[in-house]
Amino acid sequence: MNFDFSDDQKLLKDQAQKFLAEHCPPKAVRRILDGEDTYDRALWKRIGEMGWTATAIPEEYGGLGLGPLELCVIAEELGRAVAPVPFSSTVYLAAEAIMLAGSGEQKKKYLSKIASGELIGTLAAAEGPQPLSPRAIHATLKGGKLDGTKTPVIDGEIADIAIVVARTSDEPGERGIGLAIVDLKGAGVSRKAVKTLDPTRNHAAITFKGAAAEALGAPGTGYANLMRVLDRAAVFMAFEQVGGADASLAMARQYAIERYAFGRQIGSFQAIKHKLADVYVNNQIARSNAYFGAWALSTNAPETPEAAAGARVSACEAYHVAAKENIQTHGGMGFTWELDCQLHYRRAKLLGLAIGAPRVWKEKLVAHLEKKNAA
Repeated sequence: MNFDFSDDQKLLKDQAQKFLAEHCPPKAVRRILDGEDTYDRALWKRIGEMGWTATAIPEEYGGLGLGPLELCVIAEELGRAVAPVPFSSTVYLAAEAIMLAGSGEQKKKYLSKIASGELIGTLAAAEGPQPLSPRAIHATLKGGKLDGTKTPVIDGEIADIAIVVARTSDEPGERGIGLAIVDLKGAGVSRKAVKTLDPTRNHAAITFKGAAAEALGAPGTGYANLMRVLDRAAVFMAFEQVGGADASLAMARQYAIERYAFGRQIGSFQAIKHKLADVYVNNQIARSNAYFGAWALSTNAPETPEAAAGARVSACEAYHVAAKENIQTHGGMGFTWELDCQLHYRRAKLLGLAIGAPRVWKEKLVAHLEKKNAA
């Protein structure tokens, strides 16, 4: 079994890395962090022109028709650059949901605009700080009208459409949950910015009061489709986290080589060497799990749920540790606003909660393994 990427995919990865090094250096990220803009519009436009938003979308709907593996290598480089763009919300969440559950008409209507970068999408699932479950969904969809509040919604202030998780019937459990597509610029929708640790990724609270919504997917399948979308997003996001973790390690290593204390490079001290060695091991474990997840997605393997959960858990841990130890390696300067260590620490904390905390995914992993072993 070969988990490595092909030569073409590696070439795509190299091109993405060079493109982002030129168009998304740390100073570009800081411009969003310090300024009033909610995302880097110029970079987002260039990403659309590069065809990245079209990567996994079928050709019949205006995409490139490549697949999840190509999307994974792009995700890794976006994570390495800490790119301040609504890529994950639009591509991993909204586009994946429409491709999975949308009708032919819905795919034709929305996917071509996502592929061109014209449309920004998101997923509105959470209703406060609690694990996502059918019991936690209180928004309602009846007669094509949506009511309720979703918070926090990633890129909620800037998105054009949202895939909203809502209760569609009084049936208990998963059968009563559905998905709907909502035009966030339409009547009955109000949005309010939500502050997070990482201002380079916009978040909002969205309130729906009789907002027009079109059902996405067959009745009673909404929650199952949502879980499949989150599994796929977990793998793509794991690659972002692996990219960020590797960048954090590279920053720490470079500083350890350049910084001298007591007449020696600080990288020569065991306290630093062992610290960075631990980060490297965590990163490699996360990369292995992410590769397994990518293989599962590309082959529609039955192991996809546990592969996604494993990738999610290990990538969250690796990025958090790498970003934290990068700051520690830089010492007192690492905590200051002037250094870029904060960019990865902020993003690591944000991605660690974006589609559910690691604790939730650990429980999912255990549940899948128990079910598999009991069969």
